[in-house]
Amino acid sequence: MANTNILGIVGSLRRSSYNGFAMKAALELLPENVDLTVIDLHGIPVFNQDEEMSPPPAVVEFKQKILAADAILFATPEYNYSVPGGLKNAIDWASRPYGQSAWKGKTAAIMGVSVGNFGTARAQYDLRKILVTLEMPAVVQPEVMIGNATERFDDNGRLTDERSRQMIQKLLSTLVQLEKSTRRAKGDPIS
Repeated sequence: MANTNILGIVGSLRRSSYNGFAMKAALELLPENVDLTVIDLHGIPVFNQDEEMSPPPAVVEFKQKILAADAILFATPEYNYSVPGGLKNAIDWASRPYGQSAWKGKTAAIMGVSVGNFGTARAQYDLRKILVTLEMPAVVQPEVMIGNATERFDDNGRLTDERSRQMIQKLLSTLVQLEKSTRRAKGDPIS
């Protein structure tokens, strides 16, 4: 049986990002027969439509990683009530040129961490709207919105909150189920 390959995308560029720490927790909580490759968005330049027909190497590599994945796991912070500019920029690059989106049909799940109480709720809802236009089936429940991050992670960045860990584990298994059912609906073989 072939493993399900998930591409994890951390929407924060910060080295000690809580969202990066949440993605590390996801690596510990993977279901059986699932691989998670985590990438960051460093090196992806600001989107310029003048360059979309011959994108920079970092963009080409980013799109190749998306195309090679079975599913996408986003970990997004919330900046000014929405998704961070770096994440939106990367999403835009990978959706272009028109008709050549790397995202189309990829199943997705979203999680997010913030130091505030709302745990990236607004950013996640904005990201969900983007996923609709990209034709990406997305996990609806559970919603993994980890608020009050300073209380949920230890000094080494390990997620210590058991409820949050269980939610991430459930999100991952639901993502795998959605990916398989989406593939089945398209008539693609499932290993």
